[in-house]
Amino acid sequence: MTLQQLKYVIEVANQGSINEAAKRLFISQPSLSNAIKDLEKEMQIAIFERSNKGISLSKEGVEFLSYARQVVEQAELLEGRYLDAKPSPQHFSVSTQHYAFAVNAFVNLCQEHGQDEYEFALRETKTYEIIEDVKSLRSEIGILYLNEFNGKVIHKLLKEANLQFNSLFTAKPHIFISSKNPLAHQSIVTIEQLQQYPYLSFDQGEYNSFHFSEEILSTLSHKKSIRVNDRATLFNLLIGLNGYTISTGVLSKDLNGNDIIPVPLDCEEVINVGWISHRNVALSKLGYAYIQALQQVIST
Repeated sequence: MTLQQLKYVIEVANQGSINEAAKRLFISQPSLSNAIKDLEKEMQIAIFERSNKGISLSKEGVEFLSYARQVVEQAELLEGRYLDAKPSPQHFSVSTQHYAFAVNAFVNLCQEHGQDEYEFALRETKTYEIIEDVKSLRSEIGILYLNEFNGKVIHKLLKEANLQFNSLFTAKPHIFISSKNPLAHQSIVTIEQLQQYPYLSFDQGEYNSFHFSEEILSTLSHKKSIRVNDRATLFNLLIGLNGYTISTGVLSKDLNGNDIIPVPLDCEEVINVGWISHRNVALSKLGYAYIQALQQVIST
């Protein structure tokens, strides 16, 4: 087993593809495949599962990857200390549903803990992919919500992936609307009042099940409905079309300005927003720092 082989495994896991990893490593695809097969043979485990759909970490591979990352990080620290006398780039990744507070916390993390060199990743993505990212250790932390409707399904997936959910806060549902929307000055709105306005939601792609929706009350029908992929587009449509979406009510004026506002929604639901991590992998120093940044942002 060599340090280079461990770096190969990490890159393949990050990219989810032998071909893409080979391009980033500047080696041929056959050479990379052979190096990983040699490592699997030596370790007597299958690190990756291969199928017509591509490559993914096996159950043993997830555990192996956590150790590989630790070894490579320690080696980089040694190299930085004794070879070039400067710290190695820091690595951290988080996958999240589309929450402004998650971005704010990420900004704070970069400002307070970023060295001269770092490789951080913030993935605003689909619910199912958040779980897969943390399962495969592509991301150390994932951020999503649970409620009475989706709780059983999400908890089952987390248990199967050996992940744990940690609550950050609970919230009553709000709608996000333009400050110029006719409903903007109301103290609370009802579902019936929203019927004439376009309903905006985040597309969940292949896993577009009600249980994976980022918005509660996902089973309700709407006269006008638009799915989007990113938060900027959604906010533009909230303003341009007087649309609305349903969320926690937590917004960031620093990032979003005053054009979008939260208004309480008249319903009995409760949203439990939290972070997920791998049960068998301890949080890194940056992981702890990001959780602290999240708690700080939420409390202000």
